[in-house]
Amino acid sequence: MPAPPAPHTTSPVDAAGRRLTTRGQKRRAQLMLEGARLFAERGYHPTSVQEIVATLGVGKGVFYWYFSSKEEFFLEILRAAQTDLRRRQQAAIADETDPIRRVELGIEESLRWFREHREMFNLFQFAITQEKFAPVLRQGQQVAVGDVVRHVKEAIVEGRIRDQDPELLAQAIVGVMSHLARTYLYERDESVEAVADGAKAFCLHGLLG
Repeated sequence: MPAPPAPHTTSPVDAAGRRLTTRGQKRRAQLMLEGARLFAERGYHPTSVQEIVATLGVGKGVFYWYFSSKEEFFLEILRAAQTDLRRRQQAAIADETDPIRRVELGIEESLRWFREHREMFNLFQFAITQEKFAPVLRQGQQVAVGDVVRHVKEAIVEGRIRDQDPELLAQAIVGVMSHLARTYLYERDESVEAVADGAKAFCLHGLLG
């Protein structure tokens, strides 16, 4: 199984809000990686804090040094995944000036990320059904749509896409990509290249006519 995404480490702090040392950052990252793996395999509710720390050979006190609760821990894993995905997308398009090509590259890199982290679908599918976790996913979705909106607007200004609601177009692209990733990468475990080609053909045909 591929490793879960690396935790988001911007200004890492412990449960009391204290800035972490390098060693503390590594320990926190270990807990998040192992927690993501166990949640994906066993589910959120069946997985206890004791089971998570036991696999690392540490006590529960270590867990609660970094996280106030299992709920906060799971939220951090969700945020880390979304942050890692966006970081990959931004890196993929960083040097590209063509807005249409940026959409293409974003689709490719997003699907590549989902293929590498197929286990995250279990966490996302559970989280979206839970009132305490779903807002984090929706917020991440809105950030993703906002990123695509900027590329679409630029292409409309250049006259390469006919003048339409850019948010509607961005929502369609993100929705298609998410559905294809879930169906073909997670459920059917198919080639990311083939899925990316299909996603780009469909989305770009819709954009460019």
